[in-house]
Amino acid sequence: MSGTCDTRDEVLKRDGTGVTVDSNCEPTAGKWYSVDDATYITDDSAVDIDHIVPLSEAWKSGASSWTTAKREEFANNLSIAQLIAVSASSNRSKGDKDPASWKPTNTSVHCIYAREWIWVKYTYQLKLQSTEKTALQQMLAAC
Repeated sequence: MSGTCDTRDEVLKRDGTGVTVDSNCEPTAGKWYSVDDATYITDDSAVDIDHIVPLSEAWKSGASSWTTAKREEFANNLSIAQLIAVSASSNRSKGDKDPASWKPTNTSVHCIYAREWIWVKYTYQLKLQSTEKTALQQMLAAC
């Protein structure tokens, strides 16, 4: 993160097109493409920052044994595909669900979504449940 920019601001700048920010790093203009539901958004207040692997899912999969510092690093990691800008409606429909319970409505991204999910879980050595693994295998079949 840089200056007054928080993690949300950094993701908005990274994932948007034509993003301009004010002196507080708040977007003043820009356009974001929500891959989950294949929509364009021009109002940053309608954009959520999605954790590919939701925090509560990480907690249930092994993060409960982490230090506070490691949990904070996971929640704010900009170096792997863990945080993406998506529509607020798609992020809220996902909530804390895993791929067995929720998939992007944009089926053309199922392959990359599954790969990102697996990458995050592998990177952080988080466990996969059997229903989650089955759903991921089905989504990977689209690759």
